[in-house]
Amino acid sequence: MSDLFSLSVHEIIKKIKDGKLTSVEICKSYIDRINKFEKDVKAWAYFDKKLLLEKAEEADNHRRSGKNTGILHGIPVALKDIVGTFDMPTECGTVLRKGKTQSQNAEIVDLLKSEGAIIMGKTATSELAYLGPPATRNPHDYNRTPGGSSSGSAAVIASHMAPLSIGSQTGGSVIRPASYCGVVGYKPSYGLISRNGVLRTSYSLDHIGVFGKTVEDVALLAKVLIKKDSYDHSTVYYSTEEMLNVCRKEPLFEPKFIFYKTDAWKLVDKKSRESFEYFIKSFKKNIEVFDTPSYFKDINKYHQIIHETDLANNFSEYYKKNKKKLSNYMQKAIANGNKYSAKDYAEAIDFIKRSYESYKEVFEDYHGVLSPSSPGVAPKGLKSTGTAEFNKYWSFMGTPCISLPLLQGENNLPLGVQLIGDKYDDLRFLGIARWLEQKSKDYNE
Repeated sequence: MSDLFSLSVHEIIKKIKDGKLTSVEICKSYIDRINKFEKDVKAWAYFDKKLLLEKAEEADNHRRSGKNTGILHGIPVALKDIVGTFDMPTECGTVLRKGKTQSQNAEIVDLLKSEGAIIMGKTATSELAYLGPPATRNPHDYNRTPGGSSSGSAAVIASHMAPLSIGSQTGGSVIRPASYCGVVGYKPSYGLISRNGVLRTSYSLDHIGVFGKTVEDVALLAKVLIKKDSYDHSTVYYSTEEMLNVCRKEPLFEPKFIFYKTDAWKLVDKKSRESFEYFIKSFKKNIEVFDTPSYFKDINKYHQIIHETDLANNFSEYYKKNKKKLSNYMQKAIANGNKYSAKDYAEAIDFIKRSYESYKEVFEDYHGVLSPSSPGVAPKGLKSTGTAEFNKYWSFMGTPCISLPLLQGENNLPLGVQLIGDKYDDLRFLGIARWLEQKSKDYNE
């Protein structure tokens, strides 16, 4: 059933409905892939094939009984190992949580199950969703990082060990791994997806994100997850009824984009720079290259203040009682976080709104902003997950962004193009992303 892995999730769902595939057959195919590649990729923090097949059989029996089925019925979905579940460990990439489970599911787990999705297992994460890398390797080159902190969530899609997965982003933890692994990674606007029951690293910066092979696939998964949750006060009411229809429609007008190279452009290696220049040239009637707004420099500074202060607050007990069991990355971040003043933090929080007010003016004349998803292809070595220099701006302002695997860098390794939209304009934004995805295929054929 190797042809299964060439199908989009939409195509798999259609085959299930037409009786050409069962959930058990699908899950057995993914188990075969896991048996073959997991020993090298090391993308899973928890996986129980017996439990998976039991859930798949239940899904098939439910369907055969004629009962109502959800839009993801029988589709396996992998969860980043910071998403709480009561029947699987949630270890968050740290020995300090070894074997620990949650007393109840995270809100997004219940939403997935309500639409018939099957929880596959937990994917490897950087320590406490920060910088301390897991053992996961890039499926395209085992000597390179898959990125982080959603390392396993990107790697299972790239290695065809799962059709869909959930990740999170506080700096660049969805977009960067998607770029390095050559998959689609989508971080919706801040407040669209509940973090209730998910490890909190920063209330103001944490986002849930999703991974898949196509824009339509991540739109489908996001449609299930976007919902107001009274237990996460950041969430807003947002209608997703037309999400897939809008995603599939051609834009009314030919899209116009700004390409921001940003101050991090100097970090982009020569081959990757050539690829981005080629991309800009290919879409020359749609793209204008602009200098980076001056306030972007302040965003990096204020993002760090908020992130490190929140890490110090949220993981203070780990730091006090088990400091030596934390990575040097986390120890340094918490030490820094303990030094900032209340004034520093208040200024940083205030700048979220101020910077967005300046940024949103772009959308008076343009459909979106483009930039690299990462400074280049996945770096060699497993001691670092790379840099989030091209990603922090959008996590800080809470805008939707998506990494599209449109380019190649050195050694023909994947290289993502990042599209950024306006806050809460996610429906139209996904339509523009799909347009870019389709047009890039046309140019490359």
